[in-house]
Amino acid sequence: MTARVLIVDDIPTNVRLLEARLNAEYYDVVTASSGPEALSLCQSSDIDIVLLDVMMPDMDGFEVCQRLKADTRTQHIPVLMVTALDQPSDRVRGLQVGADDFLTKPVDDMQLLARVKSLVRLKSLTDELRARATTGQQIAIEDAMRAMDQVTSAGGSILIIDSDGRHAERIKGYLTPEHRVDILTQPADAVFQVTGAHYELALIAMSLTDFDPLRVCSQIRTLEHTRTLPIILMSDEVDKPKVMRALDLGVNDYISRPVERNELAARVRTQIRRHRYAQELRQSVNNTMALAVTDDMTGLYNRRYLDRHLSVMLEKAQSQDRDMALMILDIDHFKAVNDTYGHDAGDAALKEFAARLKRNIRGVDLACRFGGEEFVVLMPDTDHQQAEAVAERVRNAIAERSFDVGAGRPLSLTVSAGVALNETESDTPETLIKRADLALYRAKREGRNRVVFDAA
Repeated sequence: MTARVLIVDDIPTNVRLLEARLNAEYYDVVTASSGPEALSLCQSSDIDIVLLDVMMPDMDGFEVCQRLKADTRTQHIPVLMVTALDQPSDRVRGLQVGADDFLTKPVDDMQLLARVKSLVRLKSLTDELRARATTGQQIAIEDAMRAMDQVTSAGGSILIIDSDGRHAERIKGYLTPEHRVDILTQPADAVFQVTGAHYELALIAMSLTDFDPLRVCSQIRTLEHTRTLPIILMSDEVDKPKVMRALDLGVNDYISRPVERNELAARVRTQIRRHRYAQELRQSVNNTMALAVTDDMTGLYNRRYLDRHLSVMLEKAQSQDRDMALMILDIDHFKAVNDTYGHDAGDAALKEFAARLKRNIRGVDLACRFGGEEFVVLMPDTDHQQAEAVAERVRNAIAERSFDVGAGRPLSLTVSAGVALNETESDTPETLIKRADLALYRAKREGRNRVVFDAA
């Protein structure tokens, strides 16, 4: 996963060193030599993560971070502070002013890439939620920003998984009474422990006896209700290679042993607050969008949502040279259903059609009711072969089984589909829909109940 990284440091040698390391991993790197320049770049450019030096003249890194997090335009950008300060109080201060993580000079390559990779993943999730909220209704973002100010980290529910009971009790002592803490000394029971529970953070020791800590992380990530549970690893120096693999499995953070009390408290507060904020944001987005951008009858997204979201997705596909497909579906001879069986039967058929459509597209695909008996499916990162597979699966799902619409006898329906791909740089949402519509017209003209691709 690539990203645009802003390096902020007033010493050119430091900048070149970090730039070389990140360029080698194919990150897009931009630089700034002062705090004001960094703030300006973050406000005017699409920055995914900031590597921010603390010790700078005029405006130090703490102030820069505080300003970034206070500005609604930039507060979602992860900040990784890079400092020569090695006092725990300085690192804690960085987290308290809003930094998402920190590195100590001289920067260790593994730590640099591990922290950047973790924060890029966070930024990707945040961007996804923000894009959906913006597409749905701008008020969702405003509500989410207000929710962020109200979210606290107090009273967190934490699970410590550590086969060393004495070490676990010491960590628990660091975290209580601010949080509610449970200890599990049998790692094999981790799945059973988290099932049905409502933990907001898991602290997992890398030094588990006779059990792979990465297996515990993987099992937690497999469960639906703990897929987004924050995980912090407690690791020793020898665990560095496994920490990198853990971050690829979705672990959020790690802390080195011996664990320093204040650093642990700050990292725990950060993860719990971030987790609660994400939950608030998801709920806000879901509630607002459900009212504003869904079709009452079918429960699919409506034309208004499609118009907004298609523009965003097409622009992203074109700027990143990625595949995308758009399919328009039209139920064959649907007017005869209303004329013969009545509008109640027609409405029931539309609801069942939408349900089958949702069951037979992929999780990343977006289904909308375009109007009347027409539907659109937007398929990101989808080439011709993948789009054809999705389209044929939908077509078969409609034709293979009749519809029970309370009309006295089962109703047989078929659907025609036209598909257009993101193949030309000059495409706009309007021209993409037009090309898919022309392909749909060909499908109708050639006999219906078929999928036709537009020839761009």
